[in-house]
Amino acid sequence: MYKANENRYEKMKYLRCGKSGLLLPRVSLGLWHNFGSGDCFDTMKEMLFEAFDNGITHFDLANNYGPVPGSAEENFGRIMQSDLRPYRDEMIISTKAGYDMWPGPYGNFGSRKYLMASLDQSLKRMNLDYVDIFYHHRPDPNTPLEETMGALSDIVKQGKALYVGLSNYNAQQLQSAAQILKNNKTPLLIVQPRYNMFNRNAETSGLFDAAHEVGAGIITYSPLAQGLLTNRYLNGIPNDSRAAKDHFLKKEDITEETISQIKQLQEIAFARNQSLAEMALCWNLRNDKVTSVLIGSSKKEQITDNVKIVNHLDFTKDELDAIEQILK
Repeated sequence: MYKANENRYEKMKYLRCGKSGLLLPRVSLGLWHNFGSGDCFDTMKEMLFEAFDNGITHFDLANNYGPVPGSAEENFGRIMQSDLRPYRDEMIISTKAGYDMWPGPYGNFGSRKYLMASLDQSLKRMNLDYVDIFYHHRPDPNTPLEETMGALSDIVKQGKALYVGLSNYNAQQLQSAAQILKNNKTPLLIVQPRYNMFNRNAETSGLFDAAHEVGAGIITYSPLAQGLLTNRYLNGIPNDSRAAKDHFLKKEDITEETISQIKQLQEIAFARNQSLAEMALCWNLRNDKVTSVLIGSSKKEQITDNVKIVNHLDFTKDELDAIEQILK
């Protein structure tokens, strides 16, 4: 039986999520990859235990995470049942619905029928009575926003979720949704955009500003640009890499210019006594505009390394100026 590290809260730092009373760890663990039906179950347990032992209290899932869809929630639920149940009240568990999940017209997007049914399924898979955060995973152009937000509000009122989140919404959609949620007495807690050095749309499009205006926190995903912001591709494209498999990263994205940028960024990271990946995570959290950053992991050692960043989130003006110059 797993017994959590008694000193688990000494290493991590926490930041208040928007204008809420909820504190989130600066580093959260996402289960998008490596928790599916074809992955090693013992490794999953090691990663979850390592994360919690280092003060990572937030675990982020979605109904379609796998593969196969639903399997990440099922595997998490097995570990919750066998080992993590005593620590449930110390954990923030989130899931989402919005992408294709089951056949027919009711297993996708943002209808009340889909969201209600999906969360019921997710709770069963995870052996939970409620989730802490329930996200709508993507905007639905064909369902009235009032219906989608109304379903999220009712889910909170039913006690199946404590807070509401939005993922992949743009600034205008976020503001409209937040107003409906506010009118429903279920304020928007958090937004989850893609954000990294090579994809700054969330910052430049006004999404960060919109989240701040409505009092929502921000948690970013894909902070390493699917592995680009590591040393993974500096000497070519490995056969087992995402780019080689055309899996969320395309070969044509890895240009000579991009490799040159990566090498220059790595020099700055080395001068900071960090790896490029560690610096890229710190860059997401600079100035405290982002509440938490989602990391993925394939082994527990990666989690141990990533937790170290919370003690080195500061950048000098010269470092930030040099990074901006490279990214231009």
